[in-house]
Amino acid sequence: MSSDERKLPAISRGSFIKGAGAVAAAAGLVRVPGASAEQKSLPAGVAESLGPGAEAIELKINGQASKLTVEPRVTLLGALRENLGLTGTKLVCDRGACGACTVHLDGRPVTSCMILAVDARGHEVTTIEGLGTPVRMHQVQAAFVEHDALQCGFCTPGMVMSVAAALERNPKPTFDEIKHATAGNICRCGTYTHVFEAALSVVKISGSTSLAAAEPSPTPAKTMTSRAGVAEPSPNLSRKITGEGPELARDITGEGSDGEV
Repeated sequence: MSSDERKLPAISRGSFIKGAGAVAAAAGLVRVPGASAEQKSLPAGVAESLGPGAEAIELKINGQASKLTVEPRVTLLGALRENLGLTGTKLVCDRGACGACTVHLDGRPVTSCMILAVDARGHEVTTIEGLGTPVRMHQVQAAFVEHDALQCGFCTPGMVMSVAAALERNPKPTFDEIKHATAGNICRCGTYTHVFEAALSVVKISGSTSLAAAEPSPTPAKTMTSRAGVAEPSPNLSRKITGEGPELARDITGEGSDGEV
């Protein structure tokens, strides 16, 4: 039999997927270096090798440098919640589809479950906790409370971050532009109409002033009625809207959870 007539060994679908997975896993551990916390400089053409063990890295979160040790596979969302205790950024779909984990990366809204923590080195990361506090809320946070733009509050931090980034890019967006900016944020309580109203109210009062430079809004004194018909105190709302409220029961270890976000 000639060499041209020889048949190559058959490749099954399973073996192909296993091989592709192994290549992808190996590639994920070697990446072209960006700006790291230590500002390491590697020779041109040399790739940075990380893992498989934990690596000491430094991230700039809400204006502060934070040192932590994480495996290269850990997402930015995981590092924020598990390593830094910033649980205002929510874990929901874990695949970039719901927007609950939205944070700002150099001012741009990104889903933190789709970014590795090591890839956030050298960038400015802003979470819902860094946007405002219960006492001095960001204008968008205050508007969400004023316009009842939250129910359970689980999607709210991500929604706020998307709206804030959109208004920072364009201080005078149209209604359709606000809808487009929040298209990646899912609210199972259906508060979209109130979210749009809150965003447009900020447009009216802020004019052309940059939201980043604007004076933070004081906490509204307004209370809000939940679906159960029970009025919630404004301190609870302000904690939800700034990411400082208690977590849902599934995110709390121990007993005594009241099921709030």
